[in-house]
Amino acid sequence: MGHLSRIGVAIDSELLQQFDLFIAGQGYENRSEAFRDLIRERLVSTAVAAPNMDVVGTVTLVYDHHVRLLSEKLTDIQHHHHALIISTIHSHLDHDTCLEVVVVKGKSGPVQKLADLLISCKGVRHGRLVLSAPSLNRPSGKPPTHK
Repeated sequence: MGHLSRIGVAIDSELLQQFDLFIAGQGYENRSEAFRDLIRERLVSTAVAAPNMDVVGTVTLVYDHHVRLLSEKLTDIQHHHHALIISTIHSHLDHDTCLEVVVVKGKSGPVQKLADLLISCKGVRHGRLVLSAPSLNRPSGKPPTHK
């Protein structure tokens, strides 16, 4: 982390009271870390919208495995986009329902298209793409370390 800078922020008292209740419920010990997390979240969500941004993330799918050929279609899509996929976790939730988490890495545009293909398959009950931009979490000027 770089040098800390102190800033002053004017916030409506009622909004601040709601914020304090929220962060207490989340387990934050102080406002500063909560503000830093909000800022990071906004920076990441803006950055990952750029189609050429390097991203990592997950595509979470909940689906009915009884839908004809759905499992095969999801697998085919993943094989076709294997360069974007790091790993896949598959769990059986009940007799009818599966949970699949696809761990992805690549440029934001192609990763988003892969997620859209998977989520839009008939029989997928719910799907969500969650992305992060690891380069934003690295101190500026420092290259990534590989171990």
